[in-house]
Amino acid sequence: MTTIISFGVLMAFALVAFCTIKWWNVRLTGPQPVSLFVFIAILFTSGLDVGLVMFPIAFDFPLYADTATEPAYAFTNPLALEFGFWGFLIWAFYFLTAFYFCAIEPRVKFFEIGAVKLINNLVIITTCAFTGALFLIYMPYYIPEVGDGETVLPAFYVICFLVILAASFSSTDIRFVKILSVASTAIFFALIFGMWAYAGMGLGDFFATASGIGGYFANIHKFVLPLTEYHEFYLFWWFAWSIMIGQFTSRFVGGLTTWQLLAALLVFPSIPLALWFTVAYYYHLNAIDMTGMVNWSMTVVGILFVINSFDSLIRLYTDNLNLTADRYGKVQYVLGNAALLFVLTLLFQSQWLQIQWVGTVVIGLYVACIVWVLSRRDALAGLSHGGQTAAASN
Repeated sequence: MTTIISFGVLMAFALVAFCTIKWWNVRLTGPQPVSLFVFIAILFTSGLDVGLVMFPIAFDFPLYADTATEPAYAFTNPLALEFGFWGFLIWAFYFLTAFYFCAIEPRVKFFEIGAVKLINNLVIITTCAFTGALFLIYMPYYIPEVGDGETVLPAFYVICFLVILAASFSSTDIRFVKILSVASTAIFFALIFGMWAYAGMGLGDFFATASGIGGYFANIHKFVLPLTEYHEFYLFWWFAWSIMIGQFTSRFVGGLTTWQLLAALLVFPSIPLALWFTVAYYYHLNAIDMTGMVNWSMTVVGILFVINSFDSLIRLYTDNLNLTADRYGKVQYVLGNAALLFVLTLLFQSQWLQIQWVGTVVIGLYVACIVWVLSRRDALAGLSHGGQTAAASN
């Protein structure tokens, strides 16, 4: 699996460099363009999931700090490692796919091929369920007031199903995604500020802690290929998301040029990530108690992120397969999607399905897409001129 993901990552970054250089000034516009702020909010909340809230303090920071067990992490600090697993360079994957669906897919129509459409939508559905499984598995750790803090109780299954049900309902109207994304982004910033205030973290403490992120940029080349099996898992996870998030968010690109889209995706999502990880790392370093309001606040934000992710992915695969609420009725649409995704969530929870398999399929789609595009490269001739406008058709 290491060879597969290493090949996939190097291929993706090579494509990012090629597309940016060749089509530097091509202007990109989706069928439902929005302002840059709304676009980034949609990207941020759709392109991340509950792991962002639940992983760092409970699992990642202690793991990265234990360099005796895993010497591969010894070259920098846990904050830099966490940022590297989630921020900056890794967002180039989403740039690549968003650019593709804005500029190239309307001309070559690779994802309209029957077999490709089927595989792509199976990827979307299974990855959607993986998000639900993460939420279900780690919920006990963030609501220790319910149960023993480790066991998934019946109440957590109910909460998980209700979250999926809410996302299925919100996906019935495109207006909800904009409202959810902006509201979730605002609430995420409120969580960061609230936890900063609760910890009594002064500005000096904040900047002293945040300086650790410099360890990522000083060692950025080390984050390209997998450091460990856990990093490998993260990279497969990003690949599994990459095509569908690019396909979804390309709808909302509002006239950015290629280089502006790349810069926006690398920089803007990294800012809230840096703020969040800095505050979370301060909690880890100082062993600050999080029971009660802090845990519940993090759980609420995690729920909102899950709903956002499910909303965008449900909307995407139902549109692709013409399984819309208009066609089948809102009740059948909502209940059908909720039931399907809840069952798949339980399969992921039992580890019958693994995200590494999904990521491998996505890498295969990348390769097949490259071959297809090369066979139809004449269709891209119009993109060679600077200033050309490319409008997504999906």
